[in-house]
Amino acid sequence: MSEILFNPPISTPPRAPLSVYAHIPWCVRKCPYCDFNSHAQREEIPEARYLDALTRDLELALPEVWGREVSSIFIGGGTPSLFTPEGIDRLLTTLRTLLRVSPLAEITLEANPGTFEAARFRGYREAGVNRLSLGIQSFNPAHLKALGRIHDEREARAAAEAAIGLFESVNLDLMYALPGQDLEQARADLETAIRLGPAHLSAYHLTLEPNTPFAARPPALPDDDLAADMQLQAEELLGAAGYEHYETSAFAKPGARCRHNLNYWTFGDYLGLGAGAHGKLTFHDRIERQARLKHPKAYMDAVLANPPGHIAETRALGRGDRVFEFMMNALRLNAGFDPRLFESRTGLSIAAAEAGLAEAQRRGLLERELRNARPSATGRRFLNELLQVFL
Repeated sequence: MSEILFNPPISTPPRAPLSVYAHIPWCVRKCPYCDFNSHAQREEIPEARYLDALTRDLELALPEVWGREVSSIFIGGGTPSLFTPEGIDRLLTTLRTLLRVSPLAEITLEANPGTFEAARFRGYREAGVNRLSLGIQSFNPAHLKALGRIHDEREARAAAEAAIGLFESVNLDLMYALPGQDLEQARADLETAIRLGPAHLSAYHLTLEPNTPFAARPPALPDDDLAADMQLQAEELLGAAGYEHYETSAFAKPGARCRHNLNYWTFGDYLGLGAGAHGKLTFHDRIERQARLKHPKAYMDAVLANPPGHIAETRALGRGDRVFEFMMNALRLNAGFDPRLFESRTGLSIAAAEAGLAEAQRRGLLERELRNARPSATGRRFLNELLQVFL
């Protein structure tokens, strides 16, 4: 009986919503805090060849997603705004031609204010991008310099104003707990962003990621108490300005939540294309994760070869993987999740997660009702501790 209770059989989950993520891995310069798969631009970017590689990558993946509707597209990086509008138009045309992209799909492009040109932004809009995500990080010149950003505060404002005038939805990325930052400086960044009036704001705590220059030579950062005060200040200021705090680091005006990220957080499916891209797809007999080769040249050579060899890793998610990965995503949402969503997306009974849910509730990290499990205020502040319960 205990085997049935605690290790229920894995069933075939129904198909989850499908998104597409396309990775463009080049940056003008690598930021010292960044651990993403990005590569400093040391020569002319091989845009045409990389687009050939993305097209071939998609063609090879078509049998895995055939007939499924795509609800969102996210072009991330790196700095995708290093690509020309014509290149982005070619990519989106390829995706629309080979996939069943919803006419209402959210199509996001990440951009760096340091690559801002008004004509370039208009070209992205004409190509079909309807949501722009700008990596502002700060409006303070000293903090931008400490973060190694290539733009200044004037370029940040100009890019944000132009984007908000052009695109249906704009996200501004901000960071707090920056080197030498005090509470008033963090407040000034938020107030500047609020005055600009984007539909969506992301406020991230700067963390020292392994294998980055900041991890090797840590700068002087605000202590944990000051960082917590910065987080609370962001929640209060943005809430008062009409932004809903719906996810750990995400704030949105009504109707402006990021649909692509919501698909991640509700354990939806996504096809990852490009160097270092990750994907997660549900099949009739398994849930599978894939990763592409990381280095751009190795990826292009491999995907354009015959036979292709661009897939670096493929693995099926077992019972424990499904429980942890679902919780790792869904518990980022302040509203939590319905147990029925867990069962639908993982193919498992909620009983498979009961021990972890009960332990998290006992430790005050989780609140539960019949049709909802959500992080408590303590669980939101100590999210890593909450997630470790399910490891």
